[in-house]
Amino acid sequence: MGTIVAVIDKKGEDATNAAVTMLKSLSAKTEICKLATPAVTRIEKSLESLESESMNSSILIGQILCTTRSDTVTKCVQPETSFIFEGQVYSETKASCDTLITKERRDEKKAAEFMKQADGDFAFIFATSDRLVAGRAPIGVCPLYYGENAFFAALASERKALWKIGVKETASFPPGHVASVSREGFCFKPVKTLACQPKMKTTHLRMAAMALQALLQKSVCERVKDLKEVAVAFSGGLDSSVVAWLAKNSKVAVFLMHVSLRKQPETQYAKQAAEALGLSLNVHEYSEEDLERVLPDVLWAIETADPLAVSIGIPMYWAAEKAVSMDCEVVLAGQGADELFGGYKRYVDCYIRHGSRETQRMITNDILRLHETNIERDRKICDTHGVELRLPFAAYNVARFALDLPLKLKIEPRTLTRKFILKKTAANMGLPQMIVEKPKKAMQYATGTTAALKKMAQKKGTPLKDYLLEIFQKIFEREDKTCTKQQ
Repeated sequence: MGTIVAVIDKKGEDATNAAVTMLKSLSAKTEICKLATPAVTRIEKSLESLESESMNSSILIGQILCTTRSDTVTKCVQPETSFIFEGQVYSETKASCDTLITKERRDEKKAAEFMKQADGDFAFIFATSDRLVAGRAPIGVCPLYYGENAFFAALASERKALWKIGVKETASFPPGHVASVSREGFCFKPVKTLACQPKMKTTHLRMAAMALQALLQKSVCERVKDLKEVAVAFSGGLDSSVVAWLAKNSKVAVFLMHVSLRKQPETQYAKQAAEALGLSLNVHEYSEEDLERVLPDVLWAIETADPLAVSIGIPMYWAAEKAVSMDCEVVLAGQGADELFGGYKRYVDCYIRHGSRETQRMITNDILRLHETNIERDRKICDTHGVELRLPFAAYNVARFALDLPLKLKIEPRTLTRKFILKKTAANMGLPQMIVEKPKKAMQYATGTTAALKKMAQKKGTPLKDYLLEIFQKIFEREDKTCTKQQ
């Protein structure tokens, strides 16, 4: 587990300094560093060692690897090759791995072949004599960004690495695509993507719920099969309870973690839900002072001052922090279920005002943008702590199934019940009725973070958005000075 970068100097000059600068800006703890050209690979224990000599190449890839306490990652990567890989492959054939390991056979066609065969959450980049080739799995669980300016075309798992070399306009690498990157820029090719216009399949609730249960069971099993224990970010709501229940039935030791500001009503409910599931719960309550302490770190990790992203990011930061203290390498969470199965109140509002067609369009767009609006934020936070976030709902087959479901199985037309099929599936699985029927409460409100942030901003006499933006800018000014001194 780690972070990755890649850069091409458009003028054909040596890109060593740019690549090292990008690596230095990353949030990950440095344990092993890799820098490679199409012909030469260097592996060191510090970034300082990497910058000690020029690699004499205009094309470079780099990686910071965080070693884990057990061999939890199934990676098709060899340290001596000009190939970097981040993430997990849950099921694949040896042949699909070989297409990218063997240097002589690597090209865009082989990258596409690998993407089609491998099922997982990953991003990869390799260097050829005249270009970079990169790919990202279909849902986009592993963050990857790209951008270019007059001097560089570059990719990185964090935006700040691109900003650091003067690439100010960045974008999220489209999931399910392979990109060929040259001095002329980026050329993307869709390989394994979710359909923009899903095919609504006629199906009955009972059959659909059975199919969904099988898909979720498979997704959870794949994400815990290499583990003896796993932590679950637990709110007590439907999504995290389904994940916890399936993990428990997968014969892995499950540790539930509930984080919140003090004296929040949802904490007591989480305790009751955990007891009903027959699982022990670790409750961690925080003060407003604790929130203020971690706020700069959260902003640095998520790379945005958006109030909603910050409000949700803080509880995830605490959950990842506690997972480390519990010696857990992997955290499971329920992100993605609301987008896939119509969980947000705004979907019902749209349904009432504009009808089913517009509501289905809204849900589809949210699913296709799930990586940008939800997953990247939480994955980057966990990566900062050296903890791997795995999301059973954000599996390709689950998402494809959800896209093709008719809206009436997501929002029940008569009662306007949200996540109708997921509730039915949870009931079929044997989850307690108190969990199945619990009304949804968004994390930022359930944990109290939004209210606390607004209170902090009010004390400064400024709107929350401006308050967060000011802190955000100060952090990057500080980090910029630190990085400049190191250079």
